[in-house]
Amino acid sequence: MNVVVIGAGASGLMAAITAARQGVMVTILEQKDRIGKKLLSTGNGRCNFTNLAQEPQFYRSENESFPWKIIEKFSAQKVIAFFLELGIYSKNRNGYMYPHSDQAAAVLDVLRMELERLHVRVLTEHKCTQIVPGKKGFKIQTNQGVLKADKVILSAGSKAAPVTGSDGSGYDLAKGLGHHLVPVLPALVQLRCKENFYKAIAGVRVNGTVSLYVDKECVAKDTGEIQLTNYGISGIPVFQVSRYAALGLYQKKKVTAHLNFMPGFTEEQFHHFLMNRVNTRPKKTVEEFLIGMFHKKLCNLFIKCASIDKNKHVGTCTAEEIHRLENLIQQFEVEVKETNSFEQAQVCAGGIDTTEVQEETLESRYIPGLYFTGEILDVDGICGGYNLQWAWSSGYVAAMAATANGTIKGRTQ
Repeated sequence: MNVVVIGAGASGLMAAITAARQGVMVTILEQKDRIGKKLLSTGNGRCNFTNLAQEPQFYRSENESFPWKIIEKFSAQKVIAFFLELGIYSKNRNGYMYPHSDQAAAVLDVLRMELERLHVRVLTEHKCTQIVPGKKGFKIQTNQGVLKADKVILSAGSKAAPVTGSDGSGYDLAKGLGHHLVPVLPALVQLRCKENFYKAIAGVRVNGTVSLYVDKECVAKDTGEIQLTNYGISGIPVFQVSRYAALGLYQKKKVTAHLNFMPGFTEEQFHHFLMNRVNTRPKKTVEEFLIGMFHKKLCNLFIKCASIDKNKHVGTCTAEEIHRLENLIQQFEVEVKETNSFEQAQVCAGGIDTTEVQEETLESRYIPGLYFTGEILDVDGICGGYNLQWAWSSGYVAAMAATANGTIKGRTQ
């Protein structure tokens, strides 16, 4: 049997290795000049390759139950064992798993070595332009000629970070074979906001909760370090809710984010906390009153937005002025006008409609012998190693199905 894998990202590399371990001939086609370029940038170059905390809600799709059925077939523990066999001794940071060397390059190196050991043919600078199914397999047209395959695994990625090779061309290949797309939108991405004060607070990092509202309905929230930029908001909690912002904007709905800069307090607790602070040093100015709680740039923004004279003694502030400060600190509302582009996005929401794919095997319901893996499908995970876990799991499942549902071998015989 001859299996061709289109795309040498994480899921494609896993698919190629898994298929080759079943004793079939495997060829990888990669349109860039080298394999695994996107993998090198994951985890800020350290490669958070999976996470020990695994729950269905960490994976998103229009078809909500679909991702978990695949994750269960090749779990985080199996991923860790897979890489340990290849030489990656892992480091556990509160469940976030990294190579002990903290080098994404090490993960790519051991994958490359395994491809060589299994005699997988790797063809770089081969851009696939069409997949033609026939009675006896497939013809794959590329910019460098035609290849034949008994089975095809399409692992061409999404539109996120196109400089690494994920330019959306895989979507066109799938559509050419009759498949449809759930709208493809940036995810795990920064949000650009409408207000005009961002340049004054750019560079500030502050712990808080981001609650995302679409037409006044809270659709997602997350807590962590919020990064304030010269155009809006960033940071892990922003990334976690960004797919819902992208979808709301795509649907022409109003999208707002409520920022709670003191999430450890209830409203009542925070009121008592502030009043105790007022009563302890009533002769401090309003400007001095907030020092020690927030970055000075943020203090000045709160005071300005609350319309309070910064030189006023805090003990002379009215109850209404204190209430305005409380609301601003715990319910700071900003309007989202757009996400950053696909170039800045880590992954995409949307992709090939999973109702058109066999949920046990990732085989096309339309084209027998055609399988899909990774980001090309309508599946995206939250930050923390989940998108790579999806890549490994889907690559494994598709390859095992394409090679007749064998069981993974510890070593090639």
